[in-house]
Amino acid sequence: MTSASAAADKAQDSTAFRVAARVGYVVLGLLHLLIGVIAIAIATGGAGDSADQSGALQQVASAPAGLLLLWVVIVGLVALAIWQISEAIVERNPDAKKRWGSRAKYVGTAVAYAAIAGTAFTAAMGGRSESSESTQNLSASLLAAPGGVFLLVVVGLAVAAVGVAFIVRGITRAFLKNLSVPGGPAGRGIRVFGTVGYVAKGIAVGVAGILFVVAALTHDPNAATGLDGALRSLAGLPFGQVVLWLVGAGLVVYGLFCFARARYARM
Repeated sequence: MTSASAAADKAQDSTAFRVAARVGYVVLGLLHLLIGVIAIAIATGGAGDSADQSGALQQVASAPAGLLLLWVVIVGLVALAIWQISEAIVERNPDAKKRWGSRAKYVGTAVAYAAIAGTAFTAAMGGRSESSESTQNLSASLLAAPGGVFLLVVVGLAVAAVGVAFIVRGITRAFLKNLSVPGGPAGRGIRVFGTVGYVAKGIAVGVAGILFVVAALTHDPNAATGLDGALRSLAGLPFGQVVLWLVGAGLVVYGLFCFARARYARM
């Protein structure tokens, strides 16, 4: 553990590594901005691509120099995932419960970043990976396992809990503790963008979690469609198009917040 901690400290002291991790935040910002734009397009009557990471990465791949951009996405997200792992290793909160809670959060975030990097790698290699299809396959595998309904409900509740955590983090502005926020209008803008963005992302993730629970209770793995299905399901609510438009706009705002995070994150 000591050697791992030393390696993590050394990595965090590397200027090149910190720059790569900051690029990762820019990448996150770009992906959320694209997802938000796709969601708005769906809300305004367009068919739209998948309103999730795979849809956003398809947009990146189709851009000029798309292959190069995909490799930038991969490098940035891998660096960000490694950074989160190093944060988990060097976490030294004297309260054991909080320490292990923080470590679990860092590791979970690292896994999420690595998964998106994997999707980007598939796209860079000329393949195609649909997040909604992967989610449905996971749901089908869990339902086929002993106690599958229970397992899928647990997954759904865990995802929904992450969504609630995003909302709470946005409302309480807990995200500020990891930022060196400047004063003046820029600082006020970052606070507002962070609040709006975290709440919007929390709503989207929370609905995705609820769809897992629906898939479990109805024994229909196709009901679990990930972020894309979660956003599209919002359109079916009363005033759903307005709700989806607002959530899409909120994800765009979260993307802009990630750009600011790349500049002001404490690293």
